Amino acid sequence: MSRVDDLLARFCPDGVEMQPLGEVAPYSTSRVDSSTLDATNFVGVDNLLADRKGRTDASHQPNTARVTEYRPGDILLGNIRPYLKKVWLADRSGGSSGDVLVLRISGRWRGRVLPEYLYRVVASDSFFDYNSANAKGAKMPRGSKQAIARFNMAVPPLAVQRAVVEALAELERLEVGLRTELAAELDARSRLAEHHRRTLLSFGSAVPRVVLREIVHFENGRAHERLVDPDGDVSLVTARFISSNGLHVRRVPSADVRTPALRGDVCLVMSDLPKGRALARAFLVPADGEYAVNQRVCILRTLSEHAVLPRFAYYVLNRNDQLLRWDNGQDQTHLKKDQILNLEFPLPAVEEQRRIIDLLDALTQHTDSLVKSLSDEIEARRRQHEYYRNLLLNFPRKTA
Repeated sequence: MSRVDDLLARFCPDGVEMQPLGEVAPYSTSRVDSSTLDATNFVGVDNLLADRKGRTDASHQPNTARVTEYRPGDILLGNIRPYLKKVWLADRSGGSSGDVLVLRISGRWRGRVLPEYLYRVVASDSFFDYNSANAKGAKMPRGSKQAIARFNMAVPPLAVQRAVVEALAELERLEVGLRTELAAELDARSRLAEHHRRTLLSFGSAVPRVVLREIVHFENGRAHERLVDPDGDVSLVTARFISSNGLHVRRVPSADVRTPALRGDVCLVMSDLPKGRALARAFLVPADGEYAVNQRVCILRTLSEHAVLPRFAYYVLNRNDQLLRWDNGQDQTHLKKDQILNLEFPLPAVEEQRRIIDLLDALTQHTDSLVKSLSDEIEARRRQHEYYRNLLLNFPRKTA
């Protein structure tokens, strides 16, 4: 910060010049033939990544003969849902869809504004707050091209721009390094917890086994999509609900519930989400009358708590290896009823089940606490980075 302050005092003692973004970098008007594009240089809004994370290769080709051209140094801005913060500094030539705005430094300002600096301006929170505030539409808001062009940006001397870009790059390098370190620590602790969980659930030959169908009642969930109501009083147990640990909640009115879940039911994901993150994940229902089950999820209700405790069944079934072996490695693996009910289930004495439950509860609580602590640390560093990024781009304005 001191270097930037020193340069500002040296070159801009009376403040920094302000200019409309559209004056410095108007929208690209050049076009390119779609036939010349491929997955690596066509940019649609879908393959711009949220939260300023750049781009990925396109999954489809453009659907028009000619599209907007972009060149190295141009700024590509996703114009749907501005709050997603989709922006990329182009490092190649290519073409973009109509939902992507291409900002190109004009001839007058070329050599007076660094593309890297312009990218930082357009990627700033102040720009995205402004863009979101001026967007039009409720369900699918779009940025206003006219309002974007009017955004007032600071244009300090090149020396200051370079210093700002270098300072922000260093902040990002430090943040990425810390995030990598904390993520590695979190992964190591999670692997250790999983090792302990597997050890506690590994039973020798002395423990009897039963087929799951002998100890549970199976019920498949039913479709509730058309009944979803944000004011509903029942939480819908979906694959996404379970994989997000209850963070992704949709609700339905209790009067419309088709498959109610009862306290002690184990809800198990039968149909996977992309990347295999949800298959065979389980949720133990904590109370009657508060949950309904969707069609990708089944209910496994223990027939006798004296034989198997519901919480023990939850721990055994959650991501059970016998169920995961049916994963076909594709996005939509679907477990069949018989594949679930033919699972070989260990059945130690109830006292031993309680002992294992207590140990796994303690392990889960410790792991969750650690995950929260590390996640909070990552978030704190992210907020710190945001603070300094905004501070570095907040210049004293030149008065008339």
